[in-house]
Amino acid sequence: MAQHFLLSAAARTLSLAKVMRMSDEQAFDAFRAIRWADTEGDAVCGKCGCFECYTFKARRIFKCKGCGSQFSVTSGTIFASRKMDLRDILAAIAIFVNGAKGYSALQLSRDLDCQYKTAFVLAHKIREAVASEQKASVLDGEVEVDGAYFGGYVKPANRREDRKDRRRKVHQTGKRQVVVVARERNGETLTHVAKSEAEGVPFVLGAVAHGATIHADEASHWDSLEARFLTKRVNHSVEYANAESNTNMAESFFSRLRRAEIGTHHHIAGRYLAAYATEMAWREDNRRVSNGEQFLMVAGAAMAHPVSRQWKGYWQR
Repeated sequence: MAQHFLLSAAARTLSLAKVMRMSDEQAFDAFRAIRWADTEGDAVCGKCGCFECYTFKARRIFKCKGCGSQFSVTSGTIFASRKMDLRDILAAIAIFVNGAKGYSALQLSRDLDCQYKTAFVLAHKIREAVASEQKASVLDGEVEVDGAYFGGYVKPANRREDRKDRRRKVHQTGKRQVVVVARERNGETLTHVAKSEAEGVPFVLGAVAHGATIHADEASHWDSLEARFLTKRVNHSVEYANAESNTNMAESFFSRLRRAEIGTHHHIAGRYLAAYATEMAWREDNRRVSNGEQFLMVAGAAMAHPVSRQWKGYWQR
């Protein structure tokens, strides 16, 4: 029997110990190499695009010869105005990618010895950078669509006759939201958060190329997709799959997201559900990629992402 990829040496190309043993100069050089990969680590002014920059010996900053502006290796990126050491940021990215089911902010704060809100904002900045990578092209070919509800938990009563059916709207708290996923077989995964699964229809229309084959369940709101796509349906009240259709890959994504919610984060606030869903979509799409490559992908996305508007202040003012 062949060895699973995640158990092989090819999946382990990043060592957290090596990252934590980096000196300040090595961490700085690593950031330079990631941000300015096209110039082999030579600084480029973010304002005028000039390639000629002065360096300072006393401080690790640069000065543009063209416009005279001063900038650091993280200026203009999602890590701008940082207070954390560069080595700790690299360690945070390494820890983030190694969490197959996500990584909680509380655990990250303990690993980095920082405040909880610092770790919380740092993790969400990484998620925002990852989300910019996930807003990809239009899906095509064989695409599975499905929806699953999250949040709005109603504690079940002790006595069987008093228990509530949480699937019914009358027993929901109003905080319940649905994550709609469109997953291309052997391709990418895109997500959308809405109040109901029916609100995911416009998302699917915009995310999937005309003429693609849609695999969905027998929910009536997916009937409107038949005018634009070749649809194949499966009745989940009878069977989970048939010879023509199944949504197993979409269910696989929901399984990962639920494990992250229940086993890692324990609670996901509604306003952040989209960020966590996008993170899990990225993890699903790159599950066969080594952790070293994932590290470079996330670090590169963070260096290419502009200053965050949502996470600019610790309390999102």
